[in-house]
Amino acid sequence: MPAKLSATPPSVARTSRAIQGYRRRAVVAAVTRLGRGETHRFISSAASCSTINPGSSTAAPPRAQGGKQTISLTPPPGPLLNSTITSITAAASPSHHVAPSQNRWSSTLAAAAEKPKMYTTSFAFFEALWDAGVTHVFVNLGSDHPSIIEAMVKGAREKKGQFPRIITCPNEMVAMSMADGYARLTNKPQAVIVHVDVGTQGLGAAVHNASTGRAPVLVFAGLSPVTQEGELRGSRTEFIHWIQDVPDQKQILAQYCRYAAELKTGVNVKQMVNRALQFARSAPQGPVYLCGSREVMEMEIEPYAVRQAEWEPVGPGALPAGAVRTIAEALAGAEEPLVITGYAGRNQAVPGALVELANTVKGLRVLDTGGSDMCFPADHPGWLGVRYGSEDAIRTADAIVVLDCDVPWISTQCKPREDARIFHIDVDPLKQIMPLFYIQAQQRYRADALTAVEQITALLKADEGFKAQLTGGESERRWTALQASYRKRLEVIAARSQPLENGEFGTSHLCAKLREVCPKDTIWAVEAVTNTVFVHDSIQPTLPGHWINCGGGGLGWSGGGSLGIKLASDHEAQLKGEKGKFVVQIVGDGTFLFSVPGSVYWISKRYNIPVLTIVLNNKGWNAPRRSLLLVHPDGLGSKATNDEINISFDPSPDYAGIAKAAAGGDLFTARVDKAADLERVLKEAVAAVQGGQTAVVDCKVAMGC
Repeated sequence: MPAKLSATPPSVARTSRAIQGYRRRAVVAAVTRLGRGETHRFISSAASCSTINPGSSTAAPPRAQGGKQTISLTPPPGPLLNSTITSITAAASPSHHVAPSQNRWSSTLAAAAEKPKMYTTSFAFFEALWDAGVTHVFVNLGSDHPSIIEAMVKGAREKKGQFPRIITCPNEMVAMSMADGYARLTNKPQAVIVHVDVGTQGLGAAVHNASTGRAPVLVFAGLSPVTQEGELRGSRTEFIHWIQDVPDQKQILAQYCRYAAELKTGVNVKQMVNRALQFARSAPQGPVYLCGSREVMEMEIEPYAVRQAEWEPVGPGALPAGAVRTIAEALAGAEEPLVITGYAGRNQAVPGALVELANTVKGLRVLDTGGSDMCFPADHPGWLGVRYGSEDAIRTADAIVVLDCDVPWISTQCKPREDARIFHIDVDPLKQIMPLFYIQAQQRYRADALTAVEQITALLKADEGFKAQLTGGESERRWTALQASYRKRLEVIAARSQPLENGEFGTSHLCAKLREVCPKDTIWAVEAVTNTVFVHDSIQPTLPGHWINCGGGGLGWSGGGSLGIKLASDHEAQLKGEKGKFVVQIVGDGTFLFSVPGSVYWISKRYNIPVLTIVLNNKGWNAPRRSLLLVHPDGLGSKATNDEINISFDPSPDYAGIAKAAAGGDLFTARVDKAADLERVLKEAVAAVQGGQTAVVDCKVAMGC
C-alpha cells in the first residue's frame, strides 16, 4: 500500500523543513531582483510540492527509492521552471538535502493559460527614455542584452510612435558619435547601448569627445550575469560570461561622465534613468553611464510611471548684480574690448545675444578659440573667426570677457597684457575635470552664458552713464576702425582662397567653392584638425547651429557625428512637416580612417541618411609635424620627410572606394586634384545627395592654404 500523507514524524517533519527551505530561497530571490509576480508564483509552487514534476498534473504517491521515500506533487502551471525534475527526498537517515537544481527562468515555457506579462526592467528602461525625450537609441548588441532585445520587439509591436527608434551601429565609436551629433544639434539627449566591458571600451575616444564637447548622451551597458546556477532568469549561459566579468565596469569611463551608476533592481529603473539624464542635461552637460546585469534587466515589475516634470535639469544661473555692473563698466570704458568664447554657441540664442552686445559696445570684437560651435556670425564686423589660443587681439585688448571657453589663450604663444581687466563667465569656470587649468582673471562667475550676456547688455542700454559713454565721437571712431579691420580680414581670406598657379588648390579655395554650391542653410560637420582655420575662414558661418566641430580631441567623430546631425535635422523637420537641412562633413584624410568608414557608410545606406563627405587629402597626418615643430623647431625631425617621421599615407588609400564598398556600391564617388574640375564635381555631388544618395569626394589639397 502506498504511504499516506500524514502529520506523523519524522518523515513529514523533514519534508516540512525542506519546503520551508524552498520558501526561504524564494524570499531571497524576491529581494534580490525578482518581480512580485515571479516571486508569488515561485513561492506558491515551492510551498505546494515536495518533488517538482512538470511531467504530471496530479499528485504522485510516495514511492520507494533505495530505502527512501519520495513524495511528489506537480506545481501550478507557470513560466518559471523547465522540465528538469527537482526532488525533495525524505530519507530514513538523519541527513536530508535538496537535490541540485538546474532550473532556468524562461518566459517561453509559460503555460498557455498564464502567459507572462513581460513588463521587465528593460521595457521600463525604454519607456523612461522615451518619456524623457530620447527619440533614438544607437545600439551595438551582445550576450548581455536578451531582455533588451525582447523589450525592443515588444516596443516596436505594441508602442508604435511612443518608443525610441533603434539604430543598429556595427561600431561603438560610430554609435556614440551619432548620438553626440544628434544631441549637439538639438540639445536633446540621446542614448547608446553597448555590450558589457568590451563595448564600453569600444566607445573609446567618442566618450572623451562627448565629455569635452558637453553632449548629453546616456550610455547603457549590460553586466555579465551575477548568478551561474540558474537561480534567476538571465543567469550565465555562455562561456563568455566569465571572461567579460570585471571588478567595476563603470569605472572604465566614469572619469569622463557626469554620472555613472549600476542598476541594482528594476523597481526604480525609471528614477535611475531620469537621475542620469538630469546630470546629462544640467550644465556642464555631458555623457552619463548606467549598467545592469542580465538578471536585473530580466526582472518583471509592476508597470509604473514617474512625474516627468519633477526631473527637469538644474536651471541656469545668473550673474550677481554687482558683477553685472563691474563687467559693464570695464567694457564701456575699454579702448579694445574683447569677448573670447569657445562653446557658448551651443545655446543657439547666444550668437544673437552677442551681436546685440557688440552693437551696443561699438568696437567690441569676438574671438572663438574652440571652434566647436557657431558662436558669432561671420557677417558682423566684430568677427575674428576661429583661432586656437593665439591672436593679436588677445595681446592688445584692455578688457576681456572669457565666456564659456576652455582654452582662451595658450600662454607659451600668446598672453593678454598685464593691465588687462579679465572676467571669466562659465558654466564650469574651475574646469573640474582638468587637473591643470588657470587664467589670470580678476573675477570668476559660474553662470549661464546667455543670461549673463543679456544682463550686461540690458544694463548698458538702461544706465544713463553707460549710454553717454557708448555714444558720441569716440564710439563712432571705434566703430569705423572696426569695420575697416573687418574688410581687411575678408580681403586676406579672399586672396588665400584663390587656386594655385600650377592648377592645384588648397583647403581655402575648396571651402570657398563649397560655400558657393551648397545651400545657404547647410549644416557643416567639421573635423579638419590643422585645416580648421582655413575651413572656418572660407565657410564663414552665420547661422546658429550650422557649424558643429568635434568637441574634443578624439579623431573620428565626424563620420558618425554628421550622420547624427542629419538624422536629427530630418527628424525634427518631419515633426513640423518640413524638410531636413543639407549636411556636409569636412574631414582630414587621416581622420577619415579614424571614423570607421566601413560602419559609417553602411549605416548611411541602411537608414537612408544622405550626407556629403569632403576628404581633405594631404597624404598623411599634418598635426604631429606641427606639434613636433612647436617643441623642436630645429630638431632632426624638422628636416625629415613625412616617411621618416611616420606620418605619411603613401600610397594614398582610395577613401571614396572604401565608403562605396561599405554602402554596397550605392554611393557617389569622385576624386579631384585640379581646380578646373572642382566646381563641376562639387555640383554633381551636391545633386546626388539632394537626390538621396550619399557622396564622398576625395580632394587633393595643397598644404598651408
